[in-house]
Amino acid sequence: MEKKLIFLDIDGTLTVAGSNDPPESAVRAIKAAQKNGHKVFLCTGRNLDMLSPLLHFGFDGVVASAGGYVTAGEEVLFDCPMTDVQLEKAMRLLGENGVFRTIEAKDATFGDENLGDFLANAGEGNSELVRWRKALAQELNIRPMAEYDGRPIYKVVIMCLEWSQLEPAKRELEKEFDFCIQDLAARGCLNGELINRRFSKGTGVRLAAEKLGFDIEDTIGFGDSMNDLEMIKVVGTSVCMANGSPQLKELSDIVCPSVEEDGLYKAFTDLKLI
Repeated sequence: MEKKLIFLDIDGTLTVAGSNDPPESAVRAIKAAQKNGHKVFLCTGRNLDMLSPLLHFGFDGVVASAGGYVTAGEEVLFDCPMTDVQLEKAMRLLGENGVFRTIEAKDATFGDENLGDFLANAGEGNSELVRWRKALAQELNIRPMAEYDGRPIYKVVIMCLEWSQLEPAKRELEKEFDFCIQDLAARGCLNGELINRRFSKGTGVRLAAEKLGFDIEDTIGFGDSMNDLEMIKVVGTSVCMANGSPQLKELSDIVCPSVEEDGLYKAFTDLKLI
């Protein structure tokens, strides 16, 4: 059996958005795949702190912070926070234009204090919006921005009502940052991320494959939203969940059933990983 290197997004892919509890069938599939000699990594926009409740399932490594922090086993392969200059400029330009900001360090997350009120009035949306709303409501380690203490930041999550609010920041920062905006309408809310162009989920995939000695053709990536695009473009076989972005489905090799329909287990079976 050809051994594969598997990358799993979390929200909307491994778990229902905002949850840290994968379906039992997904856990069973991961364990069985590993028993067959395959390696399974998390590949997520979450920082290390927010993905840590899932680590007890025994993943072989993580691509965290959308590629800004990558590990294989206990070894750190890549660690690339924003510079102080980049962070100051991004926060100023976004704040001046009423964009709601959440900043992610490796081990902590800080959000604008009025973000909860904004989300409560923004309507339903994609998996990223649902995750942040639940995270705020359940106080999952998202601390007030006033408590930010200067620790290195890897990513800025952005939410606003109009594209025009992002234009000043985009003009100044687009050379250094990808403005990854979700394509699933959030009904009154634009949401996405500023991701350093020095990395992506795709670069994380390549680093992990090189470290573990896998050809890129022997990698498989599972995702559901447009922040998974770089992973989907790089892996040898790309899989989008049925609950995912219509655009990502078009770009993926396979569409599998949704999280709630035991999609990972069925896809692992169809791909002969288990």
